[in-house]
Amino acid sequence: MSTFIELFAYEFFQKAFLAAIFASISCGIVGSYIVSRRIVFISGGITHASFGGIGLAFLLGFNPLVGAVIFAVGAALGIQFITTVAKVREDSSIAIFWSFGMALGIIFVFMTPGYTPNLMSYLFGNILTVTISELIWMFVLNVVIIFFFSVFFRKILYIAFDEEFARAAGLPVALFNYLTITLIALTVVLNIRVVGIILILSLLTIPQATANLFTNNFKNLLILSSVIAFLGTMAGLFISYFMDIPSGATIIFTLVVVFAITRLYKHFF
Repeated sequence: MSTFIELFAYEFFQKAFLAAIFASISCGIVGSYIVSRRIVFISGGITHASFGGIGLAFLLGFNPLVGAVIFAVGAALGIQFITTVAKVREDSSIAIFWSFGMALGIIFVFMTPGYTPNLMSYLFGNILTVTISELIWMFVLNVVIIFFFSVFFRKILYIAFDEEFARAAGLPVALFNYLTITLIALTVVLNIRVVGIILILSLLTIPQATANLFTNNFKNLLILSSVIAFLGTMAGLFISYFMDIPSGATIIFTLVVVFAITRLYKHFF
């Protein structure tokens, strides 16, 4: 027990702990909305499209997260626009932006002179390398998400579970769709350093799947998903630190094990 406490004396672990809290809240809330709306693969498209921005940032020499934000938000709004206005099938829109972002990212990284040592932390995550500026942006995102879901909770609930009813009730469904898809994009990008592009989709779905075993209430789902995400993230962080293995993969592996054990328990008991 003393060893765990001693870890908090290190600044890098304090940052990792805060990142775990912020990531759990944002992914817990936004992930619950994603799962409820059944738009998990839209999130996957946004996530992989952001790699184009990371590659461009490496090529031009600016902050990779800035590039990722630009590409992720652009892809999110593009998918929403092409699906609703241009009447292209949603799965086709996702595939287009998914492939385009990844292709550009690979090209830009290949064109970047020298070796890009930080690329792996964006692909697979490393919560121990989160910076103060990234923590600030994660905190700001959490404030925005909590405010948005608190103020417009009932409207979001209607749209998430019955979009046609929400339209009939006169709610600005299109506006809310654009706002929520933008929040999804920001959540994906600002949590990339925790588990990486390859695994961020899991952090947005596995805690929600586990929480859904205990509740069908949307408000309870938001809270319970965040708690499970935090516990799984911290457990994975400790395991990865003591075993000296990649933190992002360990966090997701831990969450999957928690889900499997919980599912078996609910099935037999």
